[in-house]
This record gives sequence, C-alpha cells and structure tokens, in this order.
Amino acid sequence: MSLALSPQTRDALAGWLASQSALKNASENTLTAYRGDVTDFLAFMTAHHGARQGLGPLSQVTVSDMRAWMAATRGDGVSPRSLARKLSAVKSFYRWLAERHGFEPTAVLATRSPKFRKKLPRPLDPDAARAMLDTVPLQSAKGWVGTRDAAVLTLLYGCGLRISEALSLTGSDVPLGETLRIIGKGGKERIVPVLPAARAAVAQYLADCPFPPEDDAALFRGARGGPLSPRAVQKVMAQARMQLGLPATATPHAMRHSFATHLLNAGGDLRAIQELLGHASLSTTQAYTAVDTARLMEVYASAHPRGRG
Repeated sequence: MSLALSPQTRDALAGWLASQSALKNASENTLTAYRGDVTDFLAFMTAHHGARQGLGPLSQVTVSDMRAWMAATRGDGVSPRSLARKLSAVKSFYRWLAERHGFEPTAVLATRSPKFRKKLPRPLDPDAARAMLDTVPLQSAKGWVGTRDAAVLTLLYGCGLRISEALSLTGSDVPLGETLRIIGKGGKERIVPVLPAARAAVAQYLADCPFPPEDDAALFRGARGGPLSPRAVQKVMAQARMQLGLPATATPHAMRHSFATHLLNAGGDLRAIQELLGHASLSTTQAYTAVDTARLMEVYASAHPRGRG
C-alpha cells in the first residue's frame, strides 16, 4: 500500500512516527499500530480518488471523504472502538502534517469519533483471587514451573504490576526488597511496595528454578531457560480458571484489576492507588476499580475538606 504514496508522503509518515517515538515515547507496538492505521487510511483515499496521494490531495480531504472512509472501514467489520483508535491516529498525523505544511485540517480534525461503550475491567473477588494463587502452581508437573507461575501472579495481585512489567524484571532486581522500581507505560517510573507474600513467592521460585539469575537476563524463565512469555502465563491461568469454574475474564490482567479494587474497598486512597498503578489520569484508576458510585463518593467525601466538615 505504501507504493501508492508519493515519496513526500512516505517521508511525512516516517517523520510523524519518529515524532511520536521521541516526544511521546511510544512503544514499538504502538508505532506499528499507528503506521498501519494511517497507511490504511491513505490507501483508502488513493482508491477513493483514483490517484496517488501526495501532500496536495491530502490537504484537500473533505468531510465527505472522511465519512466515506469511516463507512467503508465499518463495512469491513472494524468495531467502533477500533475505528475510534484509527481515527485518533489519523487526526494526530494530520495535526502534525498541517503544522509543517500550512494547510487547514478542519475536515479531518472535526470528524467525530464513533460512540462505543468502554469495557470496564472485571476483577476477581478476594476468595477467587486467593483460589487462583493456590491453584496455578498445581498446573505443572515440574515443581519449579508451578512456583514460577505463582510468583508472577503474586506480583500482579500483590503489587499491581502489569504482566509486561513483571516479565521485564531481571536478575538484578532480586532479592526483592520492600520496594520495587518499575518502568511502566511511556517510560513512566514508579516505586511500588512489595508485600512479604510477594517476596516469599519470588524467593521460593529462585530456590526452585534450575537456571540461576543473571543481572542482564529475564528473572522469570521459560521451561528451556529463555524469557517467560505472557502467553504461557495466560495459558496456565486459563487452565486454573476452568478448574475453579471462573469466567473467561479471569486473566492475568484481572489480577491487577483485583489489586486496585480490593485495596480501594479496604479503604485505600484513590490517589495513592493511582500512583501504585502508574496511571496518568485518576479517571483511568476509577475505571480500573469495581466500586459503585456510593463508594467513590464516600472516598471523595473523606478526602475533601468540605466533606470532612
């Protein structure tokens, strides 16, 4: 599809992606998604107008063109959520492009995103979370693999780590202390407390693992000694949840949701939980926690000066 673009447009796309990487610290996966989204949009415009899309034609995209693209994309079976993501990438590209080439991008920027319901995370209840931690180690015939899986899930549930964060730990991070320095999304650093149960789970894994820890190697190893993959953790949780009769929403990420929800339900401060999770926005933390409006208002009232009066 990129062959249908002019060299100037290809250079512009590369420049925009470079800016996303440099200014927003976007990950490789995010950049790949951005590239695909914008390239698909440009390819559609090429077919729609029957001509190669240079910067001139791109500066003249109309509201009608945008509606045609969105209709065609939805017609291809793309969900409203995915279309909203694609539109966001296109708008970002156009905003960058217009600033550098001096054209008016209103037709693109004014395009409304399709409405969709945000899927709220579904945490496990406390009993189910504990049952999962007890059941996961029993899924492997190799004892050290079971203690490894238990250690990973204990970090997700006990420290609120993302699975990518847990699996990015290296031998230089052990033995675990009372806190752990985590580099999360967007390169944002946070310090999380490490509960005794998490320290004990990781220590047991280290004692059982046949591969000694190395400072520059993954802490959690696969069966052959390479880095443990997220897919392996997802698979063992799928096996455990079938035994426990839990729904398909009982995933590794649900353990992180459960950390936030159970902490808030026990009286934890929403702002503090936001910091522990590494969320940039408090609204993200609210969506992460399965609490009702009354509970949120209770937390708000206890924190607000007028509420305490």
